[in-house]
Amino acid sequence: MSLAIRVIPCLDVDAGRVVKGVHFENLRDAGDPVELAAEYYRQGADELTFLDVTASSSHRQTMVDVVARTAEQIFIPLTVGGGVRTPEDVDSLLRCGADKVGVNTAAINDPTLISRVADRFGNQVLVLSVDARRERGEQHTQSGFEVTTMGGRKSTGIDAIWWVKRAEELGAGEILLNSMDADGTQQGFDLEMIRAVRKEVNIPIIASGGAGKAADFPPAIEAGADAVLAASIFHYGKVTIGEVKDELRRAGYTVR
Repeated sequence: MSLAIRVIPCLDVDAGRVVKGVHFENLRDAGDPVELAAEYYRQGADELTFLDVTASSSHRQTMVDVVARTAEQIFIPLTVGGGVRTPEDVDSLLRCGADKVGVNTAAINDPTLISRVADRFGNQVLVLSVDARRERGEQHTQSGFEVTTMGGRKSTGIDAIWWVKRAEELGAGEILLNSMDADGTQQGFDLEMIRAVRKEVNIPIIASGGAGKAADFPPAIEAGADAVLAASIFHYGKVTIGEVKDELRRAGYTVR
């Protein structure tokens, strides 16, 4: 368990614009990821995650520009994921100001990507993003959890617990564990999945998917997460980062 619990807003960025609606009255342009990042920095976010949901590589330069402009304004770790396929992709994002880079599908297709990135840039740079859910009966996994791709639409048949263990062995620095069952429900984090992953890995776990209110966050930490990530509840102003930190403090956890 890391010392202070990290609270991390996540922004989905498509062609340089924030996708999910954001409702902050004091923002001139709610679609500008740089302005939003600065707002979350003011609110006390510990880190920030950008997910580049643009499928085409033609927009890669757009994301590089967004990251560079953001890094000039905020002074907390910035993780960028989405479309990262090679160590060269990682290099370009780090050079323009990212602190960590998330990989997902490319690592499933070629697990050596994890070790190649970790060996070249250090384990701390590599966040393995895992979109996991309970198996749906098509293919059985030993743990009952499977890895998916395409935002949870496509089953890989890979056991999610086996995959996070393998990723740690290959050099992943953290696991961003996104529960596709809980994602979007706002009914709370997937505590069973967090516990199952915590039993098997020693690297930090960032819990994602399911947050609906401030009280949902402490149970995720109790289940074994080192950090908590959310998107829409922060964007819609339903819960502030400060309220989440207050709730974590009340539960006895250290926050920055």
